[in-house]
This record gives sequence, C-alpha cells and structure tokens, in this order.
Amino acid sequence: MISFSIDNIDEYYVKEILQEETNFEKETAEILKDAATLHNDLRNYGNIEEKNKPLIVSGILLALRETEHGNFSLESLTGDTVKTDGSKIYAAIKANLQRANVSPEVKKDKLLSQFAIIRDDVKINEKNANLGKTPIKHFTEFLYKSIYQSLRYNSSAEDYLGRFYGEFMSYSGGDGQNLGIVLTPKHITELFCDLVDLKPTDKVFDPTCGTAGFLIAAMHDMLTKAESDSQRDQIRKHQLFGIEEQSYMFTIATTNMILRGDGKSNLENQDFLRQNPSKLQLKQCNVGMMNPPYSMGSTANTELYEINFTEHLLNSLVEGAKAVVIVPQSTFTGKTRFEKETKQNILKHHTLEGVITLNKNTFYGVGTNPCIAVFTAGIPHRPEKECKFINFENDGFEVSKHIGLVETATAKDKKQHLLDVWFDRTEAETKFCVQTTIEADDEWLHSFYYFNDEVPSEEDFQKTIADYLTFEVNMITHGRGYLFGIEEKENYQETTDIEELPMVAEKGDKYE
Repeated sequence: MISFSIDNIDEYYVKEILQEETNFEKETAEILKDAATLHNDLRNYGNIEEKNKPLIVSGILLALRETEHGNFSLESLTGDTVKTDGSKIYAAIKANLQRANVSPEVKKDKLLSQFAIIRDDVKINEKNANLGKTPIKHFTEFLYKSIYQSLRYNSSAEDYLGRFYGEFMSYSGGDGQNLGIVLTPKHITELFCDLVDLKPTDKVFDPTCGTAGFLIAAMHDMLTKAESDSQRDQIRKHQLFGIEEQSYMFTIATTNMILRGDGKSNLENQDFLRQNPSKLQLKQCNVGMMNPPYSMGSTANTELYEINFTEHLLNSLVEGAKAVVIVPQSTFTGKTRFEKETKQNILKHHTLEGVITLNKNTFYGVGTNPCIAVFTAGIPHRPEKECKFINFENDGFEVSKHIGLVETATAKDKKQHLLDVWFDRTEAETKFCVQTTIEADDEWLHSFYYFNDEVPSEEDFQKTIADYLTFEVNMITHGRGYLFGIEEKENYQETTDIEELPMVAEKGDKYE
C-alpha cells in the first residue's frame, strides 16, 4: 500500500491517474533522442572510434565553458584550413583546464593528450558538403543547443549531464561493457550515500571510478550538507579520491568533475589492483564506494574476481571506514576455492554489515543480477555479529518502453522503508529482511537465509524454475559455468549451444 506524501503525490497523479508521462520521463526521452542523434552524427560525419566519441563530447563541453569568458565562440569556427576548428576547440579546452586549476601539470598533459583527436583528426576538421561546415563545428553547435544550455539553465543539471553521458555512452558502446565496465544508475549512487549516512567531513574513495558517478553523488550530497563556503571548498579539493585504469574513462571522469565545479579532484589514471593498500590508506579515506569491472575474473585469472576488488578496497581504507560495493549476486556465493578463501580473509580483517539484493533490471540491458554489500573496514567480523540481508528487488523502479528503467510513484516510499530498516528505525518481515549471524562458506544473500514456510502454488513453482533457468543461462554466458558444474570454456557464449545447458524439466512436464 502506497503512503502518499508531498514528495510523490503529484508524480503519482500524473503517471497513475492521468496516465501521462512525468517530467522525468519527458526529459529522459529527449536525452535518449539527443544521445542517439549525436552518436549517429559522430559515426556518419566523423567515422570516430567508439572510445573516442565520449572524449569528443567531453572536450567540446569543456571548450564551451570558455564562451562565458570571451575566449571561444561558435562563430569562430569558420572551417579555416590553417587554423582549424579543432585547433580552436583544443585551445579552448587547454584554457579551461588552466582556469579549473587542474594540477599537477602531468595530469593536465595527460588529459590534453586524450583530447588531441579533436585537433588532429583530419576528417572532422574538413568542411562537409552535406553539412556546409566542418563536422566538429556541427557537433559543437549540437552540444551547445541540446546539452550545454540545459546544463546552465536546468535546475537538475546534476542529473542531466550524468544521464546524457550514460545514454550517449550506451549508444556508442563507450561504456566498455565488453570490458566489464557498467555505469551505475543515479538512484544507486545516491543510495550509497544514504547507506553510509555520508557526512560533509568524510573522505570518499572510488578505486574504479569510471565516469565518476559515485564521486559526483558524494560531492553533491556533502556540498548540500556543508555549512560554509570554506567547507565546500575543502570538500571539492581534499575529500574526493578516485582511480581509473582506462585513460579515456579517466579523462571523462575528470571532465565530469570539472563541469560540476571541481577541478582539483584527486583522480589518478592507475591500475587499482597494482596499488599498495598501505599507501592508499595514507589518503585517510573513511568511505569507499565501488562498482568494479564485472565478469572479468576466471579460475585462470582470479585477481579480477569482484570479491578480490572488494577485499583490496577494504584493505585500502582506514580502520572503521564504511565500504559499499555493488556487484553481481554470484560474487557472494563463493563457489571457487579462491572466492571462498577471499571471503574468509575478509571476515578475518573486516566486518560485513549486510547485503541488499537489488532489482534485476537495475542495470537494464546488461543482464546482471546485482546486490549491494556494506562493510566496516579494519575491524574483524565477530562470530556473534548479526548481519542484515534485505530483498529490495521490488524497489519502485520499472522498465518503461523506449526509455529504460524509470522511477515510479512508489520508489521514494520503498527507499525510505529500506533505510528505516537498515538503520533499525523500524522492523520488517523476514521476507524483506533477515538478521542473522554468518559463516564465510554461506551465500551472503537474502535468498540463502530466508525460509518461506508458505506452501507455494504451481504457478509460484513454475516462476521459480523460470527465474532459476534465466539466472543459470546468465551466469554461464558470463563465464561462471563452474557454479553449475560446467567447466569453463574460452568464449563460452560462442561455443555452447543452449541445448547443452542442464535443464531442470522439459516443457510440458508436470511439477509434483
């Protein structure tokens, strides 16, 4: 039953009663359209590689900031063959990085080297007969009208840029899903801040920061709670730390932070797993947030398992720090020897607070069943410690046709209930939350600890079988066939027929 509140009554009326699109859905539809248009234009007029598309977008948005200082204008892009449009945009990017006080110099040089494609690519700097201008000018005009002005005048600019990046990169393939990189939805990054009760004095570390979604959410949360301009300045300069291995993602993350007024974010272009945890502890970070690369680990390459990233993060934080990670549910089933040993090591040195099973469509279109785990770093897990295991699959978000995952009128109430249960402000039935002691060999999921004594109907049983088979196929196609006694094969998805998968029952069989 929905508890109507001032926060959601208008949205409920528009969507559920009038059956109309909410402002969020209309805005999202526009973003989807703009992202698709820009992606197609970059392909058709520039023949740009996938990973370079987000870089061109990021660079242009930085250059457009110089229009406010009189150092750059759309009119200056004349298609000159000597002083090209791209060189003018590149000069504006360089000026804006200086204006943002990006330091040290080596970091600024690394960023500029990524943006050099704007200056050096011949095709986008030559006039296109169909456009009547250079493709790079066309891209710049499009971004100015559709995105940059929205960033300046839209009250929800924080959301707008992040959502555009997310949609654009999913169109372009630049989100690196083939590399195991999955962008985190905004409502999840905000939930992370709530689960650790983020304070304006906290220091936040994201070791696989991607486009900086967690750091941006943390910055926004802390700035809102800050009580003075000096404290806000301190947050921007000294309380946000990130690492990103991919150079182009690092550039996008840094740009993302600059566009939100943070030019001194402590982002590093490094391989997190190669960093010494003791040295990382010197940053004195007391909050860790992470969405590690998915489905990269294997029995032949165990260090890339999500559970290993999790342990490395915990070892990199100060004693008593809170760490929140979003990972596939299979991370905590611990079926391989390495994963079992890593879970044991985690409990020897750190404390598991709880695990929240999420909506299966949280990463809509990716096919990952995720969960959130919360830990306390540096304090060994006591055997009598009771952890919370929560089933938050029904989170108030649903898939909307042609748009993706959208928030419904019930989402705010459901999130508030989750937080009330998490912080012991209210009790919940065991079908929502189970509190129990744990063992390292347990599957750290609500489904493992929850006992449902209701007699299931035949429909319930069939649905469970269908859900299981969906999960099984998903795990096998992501290289985790060993969970079901299937030996790993290289390129499993290509070499295995669906008929080879072990099925529980043939279609039409009766379930007794």
